[in-house]
Amino acid sequence: QVQLVDTGGGLVQAGGSLGLSCVPSGRTFSRYAMAWFRQGPGTEREFVATISGSGGGTYYADSVKGRFIISRDNGKNTVSLQMNSLKPEDTAVYYCAAKASADDGALYLRESAYHYWGQGTQVTVSS
Repeated sequence: QVQLVDTGGGLVQAGGSLGLSCVPSGRTFSRYAMAWFRQGPGTEREFVATISGSGGGTYYADSVKGRFIISRDNGKNTVSLQMNSLKPEDTAVYYCAAKASADDGALYLRESAYHYWGQGTQVTVSS
């Protein structure tokens, strides 16, 4: 069983930056594909970004491409999401997700692919 702890949410003005972190438990972190999803007020949870187990591959939703950066440090068992040029529409609860036994280099965009989820962290962007 893997437990994920999401941290780093908060309140920021439009145009500002915020960083999120996710620390999974487990000894084979490099075999997990990781991702961030978000759920805004009155909306369904949506894909934000994903990173392969090795960190060599990433993929972003069009809405965040060029503004957000997902990264991981397998030595420290940490995955991060750096969010820049934030917009009010980025306001949401952000969730870290992990997929066990991911294929090497593979990227997974669908929510149903992920086995483990963090508790979520609130990001609020004021206009």
